[in-house]
Amino acid sequence: MELDANFEVAEATMKNKNCDNLPVPLNTCWTFWIDKTERGASAAEYEASLQKVYTVDTVQTFWSVYNNIPDVQELQKKYSYHLMRGERRPLWEDEANRKGGSWHFKVNKFDSPRVWKELLLAAIGEQFADCVSEGDDVCGVSVTVREKDDIIQVWNSDANLGTEGIKHKVNELLPGVKFTTEFYRAHYTHRSYESEKSLKH
Repeated sequence: MELDANFEVAEATMKNKNCDNLPVPLNTCWTFWIDKTERGASAAEYEASLQKVYTVDTVQTFWSVYNNIPDVQELQKKYSYHLMRGERRPLWEDEANRKGGSWHFKVNKFDSPRVWKELLLAAIGEQFADCVSEGDDVCGVSVTVREKDDIIQVWNSDANLGTEGIKHKVNELLPGVKFTTEFYRAHYTHRSYESEKSLKH
């Protein structure tokens, strides 16, 4: 996948940036990823398209990444951004994701940047902690650019513990946004899920 040069600039910027303020640590580190998914792509092709952008562990490094990568509205269709807890990859079959699932929200392109930003902040600020079951957590947020409406996903670690709480929290955080579709799906129920290794999402 050919990435915009801004991604390389962003990494260099963060390595060389001197913050005047003391670092504010996040509860856990989070990793930004980008990919481009083509219909019918092989697992190897998808794996080749998935690229790690940067791992952030402070509020300052989060904003350094966010402010130095292209805005959602600048991405071409079929591209996706992901923010995943720790070093886990945005793959259904990643060891840390196999038992999980995600809420899917279809959103008007006009609202996509706002929704993406708000949910990123909610994730790193652990605002979903009070709406998930004990033993579960929100482990990722994704946005995928489509021809018409875009797709937002909120990933959780345990599909058996998935509740409507995450959906309610998303709507609470974004009261002015109307989602045309809202549904939950466990990763293993996708037709392209592979029990050992799959590189689709």
